[in-house]
Amino acid sequence: MKPLPISTVAAITLLAGCTVGPRYVAPTPSVPARYAAGIPELASTNRVESSSIREWWRVFNDSALDALVRDALQANFDLQIARQRVLESRALRAGQIASFFPNVNGSGRYTRNRSSENTPTGQQLRGAGGSLEQGMFDAGFDVSWELDLFGAVQHRVEAATAEQESQVEAVREIQTTVTAEVGRTYFELRGAQRRLDVIIANVRSQEETLRLIRDREQAGLASALDIARASAQVSNSRSQIPLLQSERQLAVHRLSVLTGRFPTELETQLANVAPIPSLPPRIPLGLPSDLLHQRPDLRRLERQLAAATARSGVATAELFPRFFLTGAAGVQSAQASDLIDAGSRFWSLGPGLQWPVFSAGRLRQNVKAADARTEQALLRYEQGIRLTLEEVENALVVFGREQDRRKELSDSEVASRRAAVLANERYRGGLVDFLDVLEAERTLLAAQDSLAVSDQMLGQQLVRLFKALGGGWEIETKPTVAASRSVE
Repeated sequence: MKPLPISTVAAITLLAGCTVGPRYVAPTPSVPARYAAGIPELASTNRVESSSIREWWRVFNDSALDALVRDALQANFDLQIARQRVLESRALRAGQIASFFPNVNGSGRYTRNRSSENTPTGQQLRGAGGSLEQGMFDAGFDVSWELDLFGAVQHRVEAATAEQESQVEAVREIQTTVTAEVGRTYFELRGAQRRLDVIIANVRSQEETLRLIRDREQAGLASALDIARASAQVSNSRSQIPLLQSERQLAVHRLSVLTGRFPTELETQLANVAPIPSLPPRIPLGLPSDLLHQRPDLRRLERQLAAATARSGVATAELFPRFFLTGAAGVQSAQASDLIDAGSRFWSLGPGLQWPVFSAGRLRQNVKAADARTEQALLRYEQGIRLTLEEVENALVVFGREQDRRKELSDSEVASRRAAVLANERYRGGLVDFLDVLEAERTLLAAQDSLAVSDQMLGQQLVRLFKALGGGWEIETKPTVAASRSVE
């Protein structure tokens, strides 16, 4: 075989630097310098402090919540599925990288055939005294190598790499969602327990009041109407207990499934009543620009933009020729004993070229379509930034207003408790009607329940704020048996 001419080698070398298509440059979007909803308690914008948002549940100093989040990050099925998608994308990327290397296929076969004696070949064989039946042994390998002169393979690898990184961000996005759902449900559980305590305590107080009225009725100091009204209030209060028990049970079921368990597995563990976790005195918000690297959904959209840009490069490269080096070598013989003979060898080697000379404009339309998809990905990224800022601003407003509401409810609960005590004292002294006692106790129960609901909502809104800020994903977890390989 003659070596390639120097001019051909030089041409190939020059073409190797002719990668076509767009080169990806990460966008640098502009965002506001500060959040509009400025709340004094949340005024911290220190960038270092904002890193603590990623393990936001620790600010509540609740060991049960910490354990639930840890279990969810290890065993949640949505997370395990997402991690498998990362492994899938990693394998697809490795397959694209393999396109840089030659394809080598080995083969071996034996065939036996009989020629028709009524054909010229058959007649010649019969005339020469040869056999119409012949066997053939064939063994060897063939090689095909595409030279990526215009960057099609390179762009495919870039697209696969960006897709893999996008799947990693998808795992982190699900981590953010799962941890937030665990936190929200945990506050729902503790809120239901707190409200149950309030109802049960009020029922006991109302039952004591009912016993007192019955005693007074026997002494002629109260009427049967007072007894009926007190009995109705006790029954009405008791009627709220089953609803709160259901709410508590549903929260336990949800937390069990979120942590990869069957719905009732955490009943014993979460049966003990615990207070609603208290809020931290200060919450680091960071800056709006921090969201670009804290929010995994924005990171995922940016990676999808990179993948779309690379695919546009693939479409552009298909307009240009494809160069191949192909070859084959092996041995071929009618007798197995002659396969190792030097005369049985054969080989072939040479360059190849494919060029889409005419496609009725299909390839150029593919380029336009790929460019349009890239523009769509850029718009989705820009839209995602604005939706993220809206989510954070909304979370700040709702949390701040709930703080104001909680202060008023706290004052209302104190005043209602005082009013209930005074009403009972005056009723026992015969200064007021029992209706005043009923109204004071109803008001107290409503105030205590509303305060418990507000404490629950404050915790849930703070969890919502942490999720909006991108908290909950940068965690190292040990995989379970079902997810035996870690995501890097």
